[in-house]
Amino acid sequence: MTADQNAAPMFKLYGMTGSGNCEKVRIIADALGLAYEWIEVDVFGGETRRPPFLSDVNPGGQVPAVVFADGRRLTQSNAILLHLDTEGRFVPDDPFRRAEMLSWMFWEQYSHEPTIAVRRARLKFLSMKEDELDPKLKAGGEAALARMNEVLSRQDWLVEGAAPTLADIALHPYTRDAEDGGFALADYPGVQAWLARGASAFGRASSG
Repeated sequence: MTADQNAAPMFKLYGMTGSGNCEKVRIIADALGLAYEWIEVDVFGGETRRPPFLSDVNPGGQVPAVVFADGRRLTQSNAILLHLDTEGRFVPDDPFRRAEMLSWMFWEQYSHEPTIAVRRARLKFLSMKEDELDPKLKAGGEAALARMNEVLSRQDWLVEGAAPTLADIALHPYTRDAEDGGFALADYPGVQAWLARGASAFGRASSG
């Protein structure tokens, strides 16, 4: 898939449908009109742990991963977002606001994704039962959603005084799909309103 079917892909994007980390890269690429080739990877089938993926794509054995036309490779979803937005369309001009954006992106990988995304994956993809899950995942995910809701109940986007930033893109997919992990988004109206704004602003953001 490419943003422009007539343009030569500027990179190959290796990912798994349903992965929020992969989806965020598709969101930024589509929002910026970048041409790319999507390559589906069977993560749960172990494809990322075998050659040629390890040798040719990412020796770390993870998706998303991008391979550019010149052969350079880049991994880690939020690093990819920053690299692709070369003109800073979703990056604040103000240095402090830019640092706030990065703070949210670091938090997403440290506090949000390890609870909400992990719980979702175990229920949705690994077919685990509720009583098999670590209760700390639910508590941590609810705390993350509550923090976002507090902020998003008083401002439209995660960075105060800014238009949507890469932080909003980074946090959108796994928050949108949190109900797959047993989280009730109806309990977080500020988050729900933000998700609707994101779906309008980013295009792809409303797709699963």
